[in-house]
This record gives sequence, structure tokens and C-alpha cells, in this order.
Amino acid sequence: MSKNSSDKPAIREVRLGATRAEGGTREVSYVIGGEEDLPFCGSDPGRRLVALEICDDPAIWPPVVRNYVGDLANNPEDWAEAAERRYGADLVRLNFTSAKKRGFDAFAEIASTTERVLAATTRPLIIEGSNDPQVDSEVFRRCGEAGEGERLLLGTAEADRYRSVAAAALAYGHLVIAQSPIDVNLAKQLNILLRETGVPEDRIVIDPYTGALGYGFEYSYSVMERIRLAALAGDGDLAMPMISAPTDTLTIREVREAVPEEQDAMAVAWEFYTAYSAFAAGASIVCVRHPLTVERLKKVLEA
Repeated sequence: MSKNSSDKPAIREVRLGATRAEGGTREVSYVIGGEEDLPFCGSDPGRRLVALEICDDPAIWPPVVRNYVGDLANNPEDWAEAAERRYGADLVRLNFTSAKKRGFDAFAEIASTTERVLAATTRPLIIEGSNDPQVDSEVFRRCGEAGEGERLLLGTAEADRYRSVAAAALAYGHLVIAQSPIDVNLAKQLNILLRETGVPEDRIVIDPYTGALGYGFEYSYSVMERIRLAALAGDGDLAMPMISAPTDTLTIREVREAVPEEQDAMAVAWEFYTAYSAFAAGASIVCVRHPLTVERLKKVLEA
């Protein structure tokens, strides 16, 4: 656990991405963690980052996002470039939805897609697999090898499917997202399992799982707050920074059933309030899907 000169417990620092001086190709790398207090309190120096999620096969992506980004949805490298340069995202999160949809048939393109997206953006990259342990074993091997040296953040590891993510992280020098189903004890247990496989403590980021505001987020908030409080009380097994991805927000009824001319505003409102609440609960990174949500979050954080 990170500590200051007075040995006060603090959130462990984790570095995302690698610049050329650090062995990668990113123009910037970020250090998250290091906080000694609750969010926005006391001596909180925490860096808060906004990631825009993109995917390599938009067929199962939220229609409100596909309609907004248009042709970008068919070209992940152009979408990644726009995430950084047009929409102002700090990070890009690449979802391999092709693996979710096509399984083993998607393997041929995974390495090249990773390389193209890395070439298109100067920001650190987060990668999400298929949630199928058998498929992800190869997904993470291929994208991990393609991004070797870049300190990618790979996800997600869960209690019953963490070994393939951990193996890729260890083999190619990446980091791991440890996701547990809104439970403090399960989050702690998974961190211990990852450490026992050899993943260093400073390469783990906790994802306590995030529901949409009004659809379970209230419980997510309380668990995130309890994780932060336990860490600041000295529990080193929970002293990792947190990431939150309230991506279910864009599929809720209020967004789906909004009239077309109000759908973007409705989507951004729901996503923004969920994401900003996650920052207040202790998240260092929030991942959103609507580009306009990025701009709104960045303005509030800067203020």
C-alpha cells in the first residue's frame, strides 16, 4: 500500500500506459491512486480519468451511440482517433465485441486491430474481451502480445475466469481489471487470487461492477465507498484504485424509449450522472460510451 511520510494508509499508485522513455509508444502515461482521503476531501490528489469505449464490431453496440458516431463505428482506429482528438477522452477502451459475437472465428483480426488502434491514438489503452474464458484465453494472448510494452489495462478478470487475463498481463507486462459482483469480500478475494498468480499489486485495478443510476447503482456506490474506507483503514488487499463502467446505462428503458430528437440528451444525462457519482464514490477511471458524455464530465472535473 502507498504511504506518506507519516505512514498514513493510502491507495496504491498504478501507472497506465508507457511512453517511449518507458518502453512503449504512448505520448502520455497516467498514475492513478495515491489518495489518503475520501474523494474530493482533505488532501485528495487523485487523478480522475474519462475513457471513451469503442468496439470492433458495432452490431451489438447501443443504437444511440451508433447513430451518433455514424461511419466511425465501422472503423475502430478512426473511432479511437476521434475519441482522443475530437471528443477529448483521456483513455480509449476497446471492446472486442467481435469475439462476443463470433467467438473463435474472430481471432485472426484481434492482433491487427490492437496494433491499428494503438497507432491511431497517443493515449493508454484499455481492452475488454468476450467474457468467455475459453475465447478470452486467446483474445488476451493476441492483444497482449500485439501491445507488449504498452502497459495495457486488460479486463475483466473475475473469480471464475481470471487466469487467462493474468497470464497475458504477466507474459507481456500489462495490468488487470479485477471485477467482482458488487461485494467487498469478493473484491478482496479476487485481488488475493491475482496476487497468488503473480500479478503485482501495482498492476491491479478494482472494478466493483456498476449498474445504471436507478437500476442498482445505489448499491454499487455503497460498495465502492466501503472498499475505499477499508483501504484507508489499512486493508492492503483493497488498496487498489477503482474503475467504473456504467455501460448498461444506455440500454435502460428511459433511453431506449426516448423520442428520437431527445435520445442523445437523455442518454448523456443518465450516463453523466451515473459516471460522476462513480467518481464521488472513489473511482479513478470512468468508462462511458456516448461521446457527449466525455465532454460534459471533463468540464465538470476541470471546474
